[in-house]
Amino acid sequence: MNEPTSFQRPYLLASDFDQTLSFNDSGIVLSELLGTSGFEEKIAGLARINLVQQGGELAYLLLHDPEYRRVRREHLVEAGKRIRLKQNIGRLVEILESGIDGYRFSFYVVSAAPEEVIQSALEGIVPPEHIYGTRFDYDPASGEIRSIRRVSAGYGKVAVLTELQAKLAVSPDHIVYVGDGSSDVHVMLHVNRLDGYTIAVSENHFIAPIAKRTILSDDALSVLVPVLEDIAGWSDPLRIRALFELYGLQIQEWDKVRTDFLTIRQSPAAIALS
Repeated sequence: MNEPTSFQRPYLLASDFDQTLSFNDSGIVLSELLGTSGFEEKIAGLARINLVQQGGELAYLLLHDPEYRRVRREHLVEAGKRIRLKQNIGRLVEILESGIDGYRFSFYVVSAAPEEVIQSALEGIVPPEHIYGTRFDYDPASGEIRSIRRVSAGYGKVAVLTELQAKLAVSPDHIVYVGDGSSDVHVMLHVNRLDGYTIAVSENHFIAPIAKRTILSDDALSVLVPVLEDIAGWSDPLRIRALFELYGLQIQEWDKVRTDFLTIRQSPAAIALS
């Protein structure tokens, strides 16, 4: 059970946003709001030429693409309201920050999604000061985005984690990062190098081999399972189920599997012999 203790070891748990805490990509939702098509093709094109850091493509479009230059702060706020979130994010934050058997986790969101989008989507769930997204500078007269102040993508996420680590005074091995895609590769490698802990919430073949655990679920509370097992040292599944039941929740299906990614090609020698 979740019992208070006189001493709680401080941890930082940082999570990505798009498709980690949500089911939607912020750029897709914003494009639907604007009535603009071809977002995924534009993102793929930017990725092919490596013009921007992975995860920073939407910020680039908002600053440079004619179809996205008309976006104002209110569009980003409205897009956030339309994003479909995973279940029980609020419960996750509550449990982590109240402490688990001598471990207390400060929950932060570190994402390349626009900060206004994330704050709007998580309003009343995660405090704005705990959200580090892409931050823009706006023209005071027209409201147009005129520059990017910070992009929390690629190495930008590493910079944010370093800042938070110093602010919270936690040791490097007390950092937990949760992510879902290739834009999380740099930060996961960074956290692993410092003996921190990384969790993938997708089977993306770039991060699944890097993350220390992969967990797939439509519920944000699922990340508690590896935290309880590998950090808090809870080895008994019944104890973990009891914690969920304490909050009125039941784990209905829990399958532990190992996923191997293989690409098999016929060798040139074998082709020559055939």
